[in-house]
Amino acid sequence: MARTTARTANGRPTRCRTLLVAAALLAGAALPALPLTAAHPAAAASAPDRASAAAPAPPCRADRLTAGGAERQGTTGFRITVVNEGPGPCVLTGHPALALAGQGAPGRGKPLAVTPLGAARPVQLAAGAAAQTRITFTPVLGEADGYCASGAEPFAAPSMVVGVAGARIQLGPDDGGNFALCGTGVRATAFRPAS
Repeated sequence: MARTTARTANGRPTRCRTLLVAAALLAGAALPALPLTAAHPAAAASAPDRASAAAPAPPCRADRLTAGGAERQGTTGFRITVVNEGPGPCVLTGHPALALAGQGAPGRGKPLAVTPLGAARPVQLAAGAAAQTRITFTPVLGEADGYCASGAEPFAAPSMVVGVAGARIQLGPDDGGNFALCGTGVRATAFRPAS
């Protein structure tokens, strides 16, 4: 390879490798341009995974959700858990709709006026994951022939129908008792990831 000699301002010789730089540039120009992922096989393999992970999950559907019994929370409420039984993730948002019903009659339930508690945020549920809501109400006082302090008519039913994502899921209390409340109003938290 030939070297050229140049002189600096003070007259000293400086070796320039212009020929080497030119040769390196020419060699690089002869290489085909490669996409970044081809230079990194691991990155190429994970690119579709990132795309699918970034895709939003669809809303939960009625045929994907199941629920167990209503877990009694003291004398004034129940915690209801729903599970995504679908093959993939889904998103659940909002508050439940509720009605009290007799055994085997979810279509003949007594609708309850639900006061929503807390802001509804999307809850992404992986397959097998659960979300919960807490239902509170004014309880019936006294024993067998209970009464309501407000003067409202007490109402008791062996099951509750929970409306969620288009599903109407009929549940009984986990302790085998009844849902007994005063009036037709209840409060329900927005669905949150199960704890």
